Amino acid sequence: MRRGPGLAYASPSLLWLTFFFIAPLLIIVLYSFLTPGQRGGVDLPFTLNAYRAIANPSFGKVVVGTIAVALAATFFTLLIALPCGYYMARSSKQTLLLLLVIIPFWTNFLIRIYAWIAILGNEGFLNDLLRWLGLAEESVRFLYNRAAVTLVLVYTYLPYAILPLFSTIDKFDFSLLEAARDLGATKFMAIRKVLLPNIRAGIFTAFLFTFIPIFGAYAVPLLVGGTNSYMLGNLIADELTKSRNWPLASAISLVITLVTTIGVMLLLRFNGTHILEKKHEKA
Repeated sequence: MRRGPGLAYASPSLLWLTFFFIAPLLIIVLYSFLTPGQRGGVDLPFTLNAYRAIANPSFGKVVVGTIAVALAATFFTLLIALPCGYYMARSSKQTLLLLLVIIPFWTNFLIRIYAWIAILGNEGFLNDLLRWLGLAEESVRFLYNRAAVTLVLVYTYLPYAILPLFSTIDKFDFSLLEAARDLGATKFMAIRKVLLPNIRAGIFTAFLFTFIPIFGAYAVPLLVGGTNSYMLGNLIADELTKSRNWPLASAISLVITLVTTIGVMLLLRFNGTHILEKKHEKA
C-alpha cells in the first residue's frame, strides 16, 4: 500500500516529541537505576537502591500530604470555576470576562506568589486591616501552612479550570434547563440532573488541567508553605540540589509520572465508557 504524505507532515511533531519528551524520559529511567556520584551526577554500577529508598515511611508521608493538598486545591478550584464558567457562558460580555480571566497569565508567576505573601504576611495587608478594624492585636499567621498553599494554588490554577468549563458550557443547550424547570424540577435539581451530566467532559478536562500541575507544584509550597507543606516537587528539588542524589530524584519523578499516567488513562477510560453509554441510551 502506498503511503500518503501524512507521515511527512507529522515528522516535525514526531521529532519534537522524541527529542523533548521521550528522550528525557528515557534518561530519567536510566538515571534511576544508577549509583549517585560523589559530587553529583550518576555513576555505575546499576542498582535498585533508589527504588528501595522510596519505600521509606517518610516518603509515604510526603506522598499522602501531596495528594491531600492537590485534591483539596483541585476541589476548591472546580467549585469556584463552575459558577464562573456558567456565568461567562450566559453573559453578553464574554470577551471582557475572558480577558479578565486571562490577564493573570500576563504577570510573572513569581510576582503573583509574592503578591500573596504581601497580602497574607505578618505585616501584610490582611493583618494590617484586622488590626485597623480592632479585630486582632497581634499578627495572625496566615502564611506557612497548608491552607496558604491551597489558597495560592487555587488562585494560580483557577484560569486553567475556568477556560475548559466555559468552552463546554457555552455549547450547552440552555433550553434543556428551562424544560426541566417546566417539568417540576427545582433550579438546583435541573443543574444537577441536566447541566452537570452534559458538561462532564469539561469538568474532566478542568480536573486534569489543575490536578496534574498542582500534584507536581514546587514554587508555591516552597514560598508560602511551612514544614508541614512539603510536597513531592520540593523533595525532588532537594534531592537534586542539596543531597545530590540524582538517581533517587529520577526514581521519584518516574514513579510520579507512571502513577499520573495510569490515573489519567483510567479517567479517560471511565469518561469514554460513560460517553458510549449515553450514546446507547439515546439510540
